[in-house]
Amino acid sequence: MSKFSTLTQLLRFMLPYRRYWVGAMVALLFTASITLAIGQGVRLVIDNGFVAGSVSQLNQSILLLVAMAVLMACGTFIRFYLVSWLGERVTADIRRAVFDNVIRLHPSFFETNRSGEIMSRLTTDTTLLQSIIGSSFSMALRSAVTTSGALIMLFVTNIKLSLIIVAGVPLILLPILIFGRKVRKLARQSQDSIADVGSYAGEAIQQIKTVQSYTQEAHESRAFGVEVDSAFRVAQHRIRQRAMLMAMVILLVFGALSGMLWVGGYDVINGTMSAGELGAFVFYALIVAMGVGTLSEVYGELQRAVGATERLMELLDAESDIKSPEENALMNSALANNASHREDQALDQQDAPVAATLPAELSLSHVYFNYPSRPDQPALEDLSLTFKEGAITALVGPSGAGKSTVFELLLRFYDPQQGQVRFASQDLREFNPWDLRQQIALVSQQPALFTANVIDNIRYGREDATEEEVIAAAKAAYAHEFIERLPQGYHSDLGEQGVRLSGGQKQRVAIARAILNDRRILLLDEATSALDTESEHKVQLALDTLMQGRTTVIIAHRLSTILHADQIVVMEQGRVVDTGTHESLLQSSDLYARLAQLQFKHDGQTAVEAV
Repeated sequence: MSKFSTLTQLLRFMLPYRRYWVGAMVALLFTASITLAIGQGVRLVIDNGFVAGSVSQLNQSILLLVAMAVLMACGTFIRFYLVSWLGERVTADIRRAVFDNVIRLHPSFFETNRSGEIMSRLTTDTTLLQSIIGSSFSMALRSAVTTSGALIMLFVTNIKLSLIIVAGVPLILLPILIFGRKVRKLARQSQDSIADVGSYAGEAIQQIKTVQSYTQEAHESRAFGVEVDSAFRVAQHRIRQRAMLMAMVILLVFGALSGMLWVGGYDVINGTMSAGELGAFVFYALIVAMGVGTLSEVYGELQRAVGATERLMELLDAESDIKSPEENALMNSALANNASHREDQALDQQDAPVAATLPAELSLSHVYFNYPSRPDQPALEDLSLTFKEGAITALVGPSGAGKSTVFELLLRFYDPQQGQVRFASQDLREFNPWDLRQQIALVSQQPALFTANVIDNIRYGREDATEEEVIAAAKAAYAHEFIERLPQGYHSDLGEQGVRLSGGQKQRVAIARAILNDRRILLLDEATSALDTESEHKVQLALDTLMQGRTTVIIAHRLSTILHADQIVVMEQGRVVDTGTHESLLQSSDLYARLAQLQFKHDGQTAVEAV
């Protein structure tokens, strides 16, 4: 992405606040005018006060300077407030826009982009951007305006001395351009290295129990130290380049000033220039010097802003592979060159099916699928399955057979490379993903809880549920008793990822959530696997009630939980090996018989006795 296009995208977020920018610019021009006028006040103080020896004129000149200082202070307050407000507002808009886009991206995006790096972009990069828009950008504009005005006043005051100053400008701009490019590149690398540090630390903290149980604290500390040192070396290189840039600019600027003072001093001594004119000229020259120095310093910050903006815009411009029919219609309409085609697309959009009006039946037809991160490793091959409305279907098989992948496709987290996944008789691609997922409740093997209280976690997915409905769902999931024992009951905070609950308690809260959502299709990834025997029995009773009249698909690792399923599908290496009931599969499927023998033998009973 070019620097110009990056800044263009940034300006897109600033456009809605034109009034604030106009106000800030007016205040900026006002204060710049006052600053330049102070130079003339200095000339009056020297010529009419000091040189002329007039006390009254000195008093008038000083009062004029004080009045201009008051006006400049007021203008500075307005400018600083408006620009700082804009920095906060624009950054908040960018942060929200990036998050809104990221939260809708397809799951495969997160296979190749670490969550810690994404968080770094949302926090570190946006904070940097806020500081630059609200401070550095304002300083750059102020310096640019005052420096330009001071250069004009230099020529008005004395042309010969002005030419000396102007001759040094190219020498000053040259290092800014040369080192500025290096700083921009290093700024991007620095932000990436900071993201790596955050990602590593976040992962280690999330897995703290594993780290400590394997006594790997020292190893993690060393590894984190390596990441920190790497980030420091990149930052050190960037700081060195910026320091060299600033040093060279200061040297060149004050070298030009020294030459100007030498020539101007001769003119004052020879009487061709008044002391007041030289004083005013020195004042303007100092403004130019400080302005150029500020620009050289801020230029490095602006380069960092470009790097941070590039990283944020990459997330903002990322497109999901899973698109709704409406999005596809809009894309096709954009490519269409005639009105009739656009009308056809609009009709297609209106005809998109509504999942809630169709039978809750799912099917896969000759599906071939590879995960994007593993393109050479088939996850499903020529898979055909039907999940009938109101029936209970269990998926069994060894690890890696493709059972979880079926769930991923049913929820349309991915689309198959070949074949079709259907809801009723309609391809899932014809549905809005949100509409489709409104029909499905998922209870995974590793329940996902959020940093919130019990009520909010159970209510997740149905925000309008009353507290009484939440409690009823918890009772149905046999979670009410342990919830009541928590310090604040249903209002107890569960900590990050529900860390304050046991595995079985987390599972029951997740099941209560599914019960409350009351969806027509249930996807259960061995929902009772984390429970003890007593809790499993209670939850199994709740699930039996919940599954009545609903289309249910169960990933079963414990065959004892699916003995009475309407259909059991045996899978291996992404294919369907056999289907049937428990009794028939014991006779027809060697794989199922072997799995049953191993499990029920371990439980102290035979597969036949378990029926």
